[in-house]
Order: sequence, then structure tokens, then C-alpha cells
Amino acid sequence: MSDHGTVRAAGGLVWRSSIGHDEHVEVLVVHRPRYDDWSLPKGKADPGEDDEQCALREVEEETGVKARIEAPLSEVRYQDRAGRDKIVRYWKMSVVDATEFTPNEEVDEIRWCSLDEAEETLSYGHDRDLVRALRGL
Repeated sequence: MSDHGTVRAAGGLVWRSSIGHDEHVEVLVVHRPRYDDWSLPKGKADPGEDDEQCALREVEEETGVKARIEAPLSEVRYQDRAGRDKIVRYWKMSVVDATEFTPNEEVDEIRWCSLDEAEETLSYGHDRDLVRALRGL
């Protein structure tokens, strides 16, 4: 899970095209009741798991979406609530398959949002920065 006290985690900026009045991109955000926040799906790496495996597993566990990694995004570094250094690596991901979402202790709601809606909904600046970066990809 960690190297020298640093927590290692990974997640995804999962996107899809939505066709309605006009076609646009939507991204998947999750609500975590423990923190009462909205974030991108992510989580801590299991022992022996590489960052890509962790990101794919966490996205599927938290959202029911089986995704495919398309491109690496930035790495986010911060101190977690326990004061530990945390590094979270993110990837741009597309949907391969999705099962019905089942609310759980970690994530009680998921939402597909336009890029503008995601920027308004997400609780953390580093998540909003990733959504803004997606506009340029």
C-alpha cells in the first residue's frame, strides 16, 4: 500500500459521449458518504497491485463500470486526513461495460455529469483540474 509511509492510490476520469440535443462528453463522479464529498473514483492500492490495476479495480468496485485505460493523466499529491503523504495517479478511461450501480458504504451515489456540471459538483480542486485537462485531450 505504501512506500516509506506514503499512501499509494489510483483512479480514473471515466468519460462517455452522450447524445441528446447535441453530443457532449460526460464524466463519472462519485459521492462518498463518509466524507460527504464528490470526487473521481479512486482508492488505495492493494499489496502487489500496480497503479493501473488499482485504478481499474477501484473504478469497477465503486461504480460498477468496467473501464479501459486510454491515457495517463496527472499525479496528485497531498496529505490525507491522517496526515500521511498520499500520491494518487489518474488515467483517462472509457467505458467497456457497466452493471447496475449498488450503493455501498464507500460510495452511495454516482452521477454522469457534463464537464461544466462536473467542475461545479466535484469537491476538490485537483479533481476539477483533471476535468479541465480533459477538455484539452
